[in-house]
Amino acid sequence: MIEWFTVVQLVVAIAAGLLCLALGLAGRSPNDLVVAAAALVELLLVAQIVVAIAAPAAGNVPSGSGLEFWIYLVSAALLPPAAVFWGLIDRGRWSTVVIGVACLAIAVMLYRMNAIWFVQGV
Repeated sequence: MIEWFTVVQLVVAIAAGLLCLALGLAGRSPNDLVVAAAALVELLLVAQIVVAIAAPAAGNVPSGSGLEFWIYLVSAALLPPAAVFWGLIDRGRWSTVVIGVACLAIAVMLYRMNAIWFVQGV
């Protein structure tokens, strides 16, 4: 992981989550803006997967459990497509809220991945 990239991901995931929550609670069904926000979060997660594959080759290895890190990362990468799929099938205001909650859950998972990679004792 790259720490500044993780901070960017956290900011984007929180902003996307709050935007989707606000739109959902305002009664808006999923639209292009909501899907684009979730897609941006997913794109950054895919980039994080690439970084996590390449980082150990450059000497940047996780200080915690690599298996735990990868479980978090793969699970986080599955959340946006699942939430958007739900949103496109249901088309209700609560679908937008679900997409927002998924983005906020990803932010929490990113924080934990950062702790696994950098903070754990070796």
